[in-house]
Amino acid sequence: MIKITHIYLFIIFMLQILPNITIAQSIPTTEENIPYLVTFGTQSETKWGDDDFCETFFIVIPATQVNPLYIRVYDPDCGGELDEPKGKFDTKTSFLVYGGKGCISDPDAKNIDPKGNYKSGNLLASKTFDDNSKYDKNWYSFGPFNPTEGEMSKEYGGYVFKIIAQGVSGDDGNLFRYFVSTQPDENKAIEGSNAFTFEYTFRMHDNPSNVSHIYPYIDKDVVSIKVFNFDWDNDGLIRLISVSKNGITAKVSGEGNWESSTHLIVAEEKNTSIDIQFVKNRTMAIRNNNVVIYVTNQYGQLMPFYVSPIGGIPKFKGKIVATPIKKK
Repeated sequence: MIKITHIYLFIIFMLQILPNITIAQSIPTTEENIPYLVTFGTQSETKWGDDDFCETFFIVIPATQVNPLYIRVYDPDCGGELDEPKGKFDTKTSFLVYGGKGCISDPDAKNIDPKGNYKSGNLLASKTFDDNSKYDKNWYSFGPFNPTEGEMSKEYGGYVFKIIAQGVSGDDGNLFRYFVSTQPDENKAIEGSNAFTFEYTFRMHDNPSNVSHIYPYIDKDVVSIKVFNFDWDNDGLIRLISVSKNGITAKVSGEGNWESSTHLIVAEEKNTSIDIQFVKNRTMAIRNNNVVIYVTNQYGQLMPFYVSPIGGIPKFKGKIVATPIKKK
């Protein structure tokens, strides 16, 4: 009986702490159900779903990690089956990895637009890709990097690296994914690591049954959030799920324009993540839809989207109140 009780208590303990243990794998993660990140060339039209032809992700490596790490990019070239052509492929995309002082602490690093000193920190590695079948549906690895080459940040809980994907030329869409690994030639996750961005540019699924997710973290000081989205193309609805919100919808944008809506935060939602869900239009087939999204708090400060949601995926804990029908 004592052994069974100990096992039961251990199981309860693990169920309580598991939501807070993160193992960053693919970026995007399985929990997000986002097929690809996307960055267009600089000669593209923004109405194709990329407002600035640049996307920045930050990778957090725990201070306990001593072995080298690799930042791997899947399908980094712009050409072939996965990418979005606008005529003949002519696009070049640069991937740049930064660490060191200023990597995340410089204010320009956290801007949603590639302005000022957004390439802050020490440049550790870079490579520019064009249409090259060698990298089509294959991996390219940056590294190895010593974890201490990142910028130590107490705010983000570890050593922070930054990877920027930026269109250099052309007008095509480059679709790709990341993986942070302990190995150069295979995907081996780092326990306790995570990744985040302040502005997400990604490709929606074509299949309307797929729902994509992003997870902004709500800290104790957040009173309200403002959800911005660009070029949604009226592809269904964007809804919010949290411990106290059960499907509140955000305003959605049309082609090539921004839309936003403000949502109040209640006490139960503080220090949790919110699940922003992207639910496709089921009555009209919309393919190759690329969308941009970012979220600010009541002060206009950008909020991070963690690929592995802090505290786990939020579940609505409210009660549905039924109104009795009066008999006639």
